Amino acid sequence: MQETETQNNLLNKRVGAMLVATGVFSRVMALQKYAQKKFEITPEQYLVLSIIMDSGGELYQRQISEILYKDRPNVTRIINILEQKGLVKRTEDVNKRKVYKVSVTKDGIAMRNKIVPTMWELRAITARGISEEDLEKTLKILEQMLKNMKEKVTLQI
Repeated sequence: MQETETQNNLLNKRVGAMLVATGVFSRVMALQKYAQKKFEITPEQYLVLSIIMDSGGELYQRQISEILYKDRPNVTRIINILEQKGLVKRTEDVNKRKVYKVSVTKDGIAMRNKIVPTMWELRAITARGISEEDLEKTLKILEQMLKNMKEKVTLQI
């Protein structure tokens, strides 16, 4: 009984707030670094490029939404911007109307390659003083928490 009470106290007081704060600081740090480096895209747009490239170079918009846990209109807005900049292109699915695959262009690949060193720099700052073992353990814990919540929540993406 004592262990469950301690877990509840930690969850109530710390975990949620720390997750939110970590997310906010991560976004702000990336935005500031992107501005300093004068990158032509945002960290969120970079993330979409990376997800597509890491998934074999082509994904459906719906898949991008599911990977990012973002609603489709938000992902559509990001893809529209990337497409206007010539970094991705949409290809209509041969079997379905209004279903598009998104692929990264040569310019998109070049943009990602330009930003990758900065992303590694930001990750190094974030992980400073944390052992690989602790990072792996943290990731495993977060994955379990996500799994626990997914069993109880239905997202409309």
